[in-house]
Amino acid sequence: MGRPVQVLGRESVEGGGPIVAAGEWGADGDAGRWSASPRTFWEARVVHLRGVDVVIVTACALAALALVGPARWAPGAPRAAMHFALFALGPLVLRTLEASFPRRRLLGFVASFWLLPVLALSHEFLAPLVNALTPVLKDAPLATLEWRLLGAWASVVLGSWVPPWLTELLMLCYYGHFLWPLMLGAVLYFSGRREAFDEYLLALGLLFAFTYFGYALVPAIGPRYFLFDAFPQPLKGVWLTPLLDSMMREPPFAKDCFPSGHTGTTLVVLAYAFRFERRVFRVMLLPGVGLIVATLVGRFHYTTDLVCAVPLVLVVLGLARCWSRPQGAAVFPVVAGKTGVPPGVLGS
Repeated sequence: MGRPVQVLGRESVEGGGPIVAAGEWGADGDAGRWSASPRTFWEARVVHLRGVDVVIVTACALAALALVGPARWAPGAPRAAMHFALFALGPLVLRTLEASFPRRRLLGFVASFWLLPVLALSHEFLAPLVNALTPVLKDAPLATLEWRLLGAWASVVLGSWVPPWLTELLMLCYYGHFLWPLMLGAVLYFSGRREAFDEYLLALGLLFAFTYFGYALVPAIGPRYFLFDAFPQPLKGVWLTPLLDSMMREPPFAKDCFPSGHTGTTLVVLAYAFRFERRVFRVMLLPGVGLIVATLVGRFHYTTDLVCAVPLVLVVLGLARCWSRPQGAAVFPVVAGKTGVPPGVLGS
């Protein structure tokens, strides 16, 4: 299972037997049948936090603390702090419930996929944190760097080269950003490849944590706003392009260019699909490449955003791989009530 930090679970620990929730043990230390009675729910148990859970708890807790501390003056800080605190509590509550009611598979499913609602909802609450940390936009240096590297702005040049039908196709690919991570996660989860699933979600969690931190350090709104006067006409497609473009015009948080989260996510999903599920990789490859190109054609990102996403992805893949190597596990008992943790539960 890699190197999970265990405050809950039933995994084997180096030098010991299988982890068993303390509620399963009788007063004499012998294994007994687990019972979901109110009394046993409050008795001692070992809670298993997976790698992605640790990332969520740490990142969201730090964000909440910053929003009630140095960033509390920013508009919307109290509401954002409350949501980040709830996101941080999610894995702790869900994994505890999962250990207390092991036969309720829905609890395990929700706990495993808690990253998805966190990513879907946390984005809109980044504004107070980013405004407090770096109140000045960084579009000017990003656009200048792109010009010095290429001698032009890529989104402006591509806008004149790409025909309307291809623009429409690329815009459709762009919205695959929400589809491919979920598809690969579902395939790995329901096929029972839990180690691959855990490492994959850990990589996604790390990627988004670092990406959101990048937004806070280098807030930018992108070419579609900053270089508006450089485009001779609005983004032109066939039928759906105006709708698809307008859907991204009024997001709750728009300072999300550097680094390119769409590029980073696509590369991470492609990397894990290639390792663990080649069928998804083959289906996703062309739309994934189209998604990355669409970040420029759709005027969402500077070239520098895409370039800087590549080393970030390499770091994330390396960290996730190192964490997930089977090198034992750290176990921390959570004791409540009178029942103790049975011998053999704690690893040396």
